[in-house]
Amino acid sequence: MNGSFPVLPSTETTEQDLLAGLLTSSQGAACGSALLQHFPSIGHVITAEAAQLRAFGLSGRDIAAFRLVREVACRMARAEVRSRPVLSNWQALIAYLQTAMAYDQIEQFRILFLDTKNNLIADEVQQRGTVNHTPVYPREVLKRALVLSAAALIAVHNHPSGDPKPSRADIEMTRELKAAAKALEIKLHDHVVIGHGTHASFRSLGLL
Repeated sequence: MNGSFPVLPSTETTEQDLLAGLLTSSQGAACGSALLQHFPSIGHVITAEAAQLRAFGLSGRDIAAFRLVREVACRMARAEVRSRPVLSNWQALIAYLQTAMAYDQIEQFRILFLDTKNNLIADEVQQRGTVNHTPVYPREVLKRALVLSAAALIAVHNHPSGDPKPSRADIEMTRELKAAAKALEIKLHDHVVIGHGTHASFRSLGLL
């Protein structure tokens, strides 16, 4: 750390201040400003690819600090999800998914595997795709569910565009996954699409 990061009340600390505090360079403030001019938000900065960050002069230590911040945030949020049954802890789940997925530059498709009491058994990224598509194979999802003895699932993927509106392909894939799960007496509780600070629930939208 550069040692010059001011200790300020959270209401006064800007995103530029936070980035400057993480950067080891004496030019941390200027670098933080440049990053925020290029990326839409601090979330996008923290999750940017290493090559993108190096282009702004960040060192390997700087990038590692960003990764550490993200991992700590994800673990704290995931601990809240594990504290009680997922369906009765929905806001904590959404907060975790926003932390884990909202600002990734490519789509990822993950499954939350639940037991008969809707407690989280496993949280796994099944596929990673491109900026606007992730291949999903219901058969592979259900194979994994059987290995874990899961009784229910929640499917999740992110839209790097920031708009969580489900696409036609999202809707069709969800129908296929629901049918495959039903055949094995496994409940698909929901499919959640994560955007930037917002989300869409298939169940809430009447699509499931």
